[in-house]
Amino acid sequence: MDGVKILVVDDEKKLVKLVAAYLERDGFEVVPAYDGMSALDLFEKESPDLVVLDIMLPGLDGLEFCRRVRAHSRTPIIILSARGEEVDRLVGLEMGADDYVTKPFSPRELVARVKAVLRRTQLDEGEALVRGPLVIDLARHMVTAGAEEVTLTATEFALLHGMAQRPGQVFSRSQMLSMSQGDYYEGYERTIDTHVKNIRKKLKGRLDDWEFIDTVHGVGYRFVARQKV
Repeated sequence: MDGVKILVVDDEKKLVKLVAAYLERDGFEVVPAYDGMSALDLFEKESPDLVVLDIMLPGLDGLEFCRRVRAHSRTPIIILSARGEEVDRLVGLEMGADDYVTKPFSPRELVARVKAVLRRTQLDEGEALVRGPLVIDLARHMVTAGAEEVTLTATEFALLHGMAQRPGQVFSRSQMLSMSQGDYYEGYERTIDTHVKNIRKKLKGRLDDWEFIDTVHGVGYRFVARQKV
């Protein structure tokens, strides 16, 4: 992971120092920040490959940081928070985060999560998948709907690509967690519903007359490329 830059944002300086030590031991370059506004400034100056972000920050909180970054960037974001309620996790994911880690956490677990999220952004190149008016381009890590680009997070891209490879196959939420997180994951299956909701919303904004993901009640989801009647 040499040359990969991680922006770590938390107002607890000891925690930032601890996380940085573990990340640097694995070859990552760490840029520290201790409040939301400084983090935004560093994000623009340093162009990190991934952000580890606390929610409860002075000045500008983590969710607002996430919202502002997602307005123009798909850089992966992992949220840290002492608030472990499911609703807080889902709000973070709906704001565009790729993963959510609850405090207290194992630094080794966080490093594993960082690696898993980065793997989703470094998929092997291959031919683009064409599904109706949707083009999923692995080489450029890009999705286009008609002539417009659809901005997906790394997790959303991994889920859409994985499903689109096997149209019509029903995937359980557990299978989709594994698809998006890799061999290492610890997550709630409910988070898949949030990611699917985000994908549908982004595609619908560009292709109102098409459907791409069906819900199979009691089982999970399947990819379709079906024009509405």
